[in-house]
Amino acid sequence: MASNLCFSKPLHLFLALVLGVLTTFLEAQDPWELSLDYYLKTCPIAELIVRKEMECAVQADPRNAAAMLRLHFHDCFVQGCDGSVLLDDTVTLIGEKKAEQNVNSLKGFDIVDKIKTQLDAVCPGVVSCADLLAIAARDAVILAGGPYWDVPVGRKDSKTASLEQANTDIPTPKQGLVTLISKFLAKGLSPTDMVALVGAHTIGVSRCANFRDRIYGDFEVTAKFEGTSLLYLSKLQEDCPLEGGDNNVSPMDNFTPTLFDNAFFGTLLKGTALLSSDQEMYSSLLGFQTSSLVEQYWADPIAFFKQFSDSMVKMGNITNPEGGEVRKNCRFVNT
Repeated sequence: MASNLCFSKPLHLFLALVLGVLTTFLEAQDPWELSLDYYLKTCPIAELIVRKEMECAVQADPRNAAAMLRLHFHDCFVQGCDGSVLLDDTVTLIGEKKAEQNVNSLKGFDIVDKIKTQLDAVCPGVVSCADLLAIAARDAVILAGGPYWDVPVGRKDSKTASLEQANTDIPTPKQGLVTLISKFLAKGLSPTDMVALVGAHTIGVSRCANFRDRIYGDFEVTAKFEGTSLLYLSKLQEDCPLEGGDNNVSPMDNFTPTLFDNAFFGTLLKGTALLSSDQEMYSSLLGFQTSSLVEQYWADPIAFFKQFSDSMVKMGNITNPEGGEVRKNCRFVNT
């Protein structure tokens, strides 16, 4: 059934003929001036193409929703939302894929390649990889049961990447609350944005290497030694032994791991968050503001959905001031 959702080559040809007159290049707007109608004349079905391919991907594996959302997040935290996370290493360029928080973690690059192929079959050289990723992340959330938001577009793809920034700027699972807040503030994102955006952990999984310290550390204390929580801990320790099994994974929301909802915040209130960085938002002695937000989003899923949507737009509006290009292949800069 999944293949029926995807565009076929005959449909590509038909759409290309119908829209051929619309694919002529216009003068690009400034990279920091995003708008909702940027592709209205040059590729009016861009979002439809992305949505169809995302439907295929999520139907094939529900975890692909979290993978695409994570790609967009890691992209925006390094040089802005410019597609730099998608670049492969070459003789002249060192990409970000081997950064500590990316290697053995980021997935979905093949999905990006498929979407780019479909877009360029209809609107060649028009839609940037950075915009593709922003739209795909929104659709990933919707397909997992989460909220809709309008995605401003017009981003350019960077001609550079920064392994150094990827290693320093992306938040890590073992960092404390003050460090986490400072990393978000450095990107123009408030503590409110942070709590809402981390709520994306309601879908997806984490590697044992990222939560081993947590489950052999303060998990019992934050869970208040409660019976069912200790049973959950025992299962986590089976899946993630003290030695070995670094790539074993567990869902960050063990209640509804493939549904985008507010259940993740319930795990924080119980003290059973998988990652130390997540539990910090509720259990840290310095978390006066963040803990109240956790309680609010657990009590009011509509409030969470609204703030998450607003914060995703805000994060997506972080652009690379250097500008860039529209890549022909998302993995390589144009030659």
